[in-house]
Amino acid sequence: MEKRPFVTKQQLEEIVRQYPTPFHLYDEKGIRENVAKLREAFSWNPGFKEYFAVKATPNPSILNILKECGCGTDCSSATELMLSDAVGLSGKEIMFSSNNTPVGEFKQAGDLGAIINLDDITHISSVEEELGFIPETISCRYNPGGVFEVSNGIMDNPGEAKYGMTFDQLADAFCILKEKGAKELGIHAFLASNTVTNDYYPMLAKVLFETAVRLKEKTGIGPKFINLSGGVGVAYHPDQKPNDIGIIGKGVQKVYEEVLTPAGMGDAAIYTELGRFMLAPYGCLVTKAIHEKHTYKEYIGVDACAVDLMRPAMYGAYHHITVAGKEEALCDHMYDVTGSLCENNDKFAVDRMLPEIEMGDLLVIHDTGAHGYSMGYNYNGKLRSAELLLKEDGTVEQIRRAETYQDYFATLKDCRMMKKYL
Repeated sequence: MEKRPFVTKQQLEEIVRQYPTPFHLYDEKGIRENVAKLREAFSWNPGFKEYFAVKATPNPSILNILKECGCGTDCSSATELMLSDAVGLSGKEIMFSSNNTPVGEFKQAGDLGAIINLDDITHISSVEEELGFIPETISCRYNPGGVFEVSNGIMDNPGEAKYGMTFDQLADAFCILKEKGAKELGIHAFLASNTVTNDYYPMLAKVLFETAVRLKEKTGIGPKFINLSGGVGVAYHPDQKPNDIGIIGKGVQKVYEEVLTPAGMGDAAIYTELGRFMLAPYGCLVTKAIHEKHTYKEYIGVDACAVDLMRPAMYGAYHHITVAGKEEALCDHMYDVTGSLCENNDKFAVDRMLPEIEMGDLLVIHDTGAHGYSMGYNYNGKLRSAELLLKEDGTVEQIRRAETYQDYFATLKDCRMMKKYL
């Protein structure tokens, strides 16, 4: 499959006149169209709702677009709760799914009326202590243990994950919560990450639906909502076939009708908690070629580095690269595309075949719309880049400015030491 940027060289040249590289750029039109496809795929379930995983792209302008499209948010920290509140989300539009939760954050979630998703049975007492009561709507995270293998060979090891409860703990938690006043209980699980297969969600759904039936049989309490969480991935590599959310939705529906409906649970709402699938393909990192080096390998140095996109350095993750304006050119040059950090893994590509790159060329690094900017940091004193939004009408809006030296020095005990730079 051929990967094409959602922005042209001409558009980029106009953008960089106002906003210097590097920057993250998001595609509003693509985001809205993707949400529409997701909602259509699960339209068979009247209670369906997408809770976008804020950790993927924590920018209020993006959250506001998703809110306008009918999405809620899934939060895992106090800051993410604040972002959700800032765009006007509240109550059951927010899911709070944290683990090892710091003191005070359950209270913050409770004050917003968010659905609290408990990671452990011991958190029941923490919620009760902080809120003074158990909310009427609450959720529990399930960990089935063992190894979860999708049919195409993708595996994850829930038994080694720090998240979620065993089935017996889940059943006990349901009984305790019901006794303490909970009226609507839900379950949630996350068993594999970035799966590029239409099989994963239906397989996960089967695990959770069967768990829901077992819970009802053991405790007499049937979950009112079932959160399939995230894990539906994107095709980072051009050779991969992207997921088809329509096929995925039909697969989940089939399992729902086979497992839940006969058990008298055909009114259970389905929730999703997608981050990568919702945003990754609709963001890119735009950077400029600024150096070339010819030693034992051919290197192209760009003005972005791993602080702008950590995934290649951290995981060896593949991100496709397009040299703007050279989409039709022959990829007959092998390069390592590098940043300027004092770490040898600060490479966006290793031995990548690309068109010949000249200094000043703009490179588009694909699929950075999720877990791109959000995983940034300040190693080597590098400043984090701006975030821009390519709006539906073709205009560009800065939705987060680039960091400045003033930002970097502002948290020092005595920033006056740096006054000559401020």
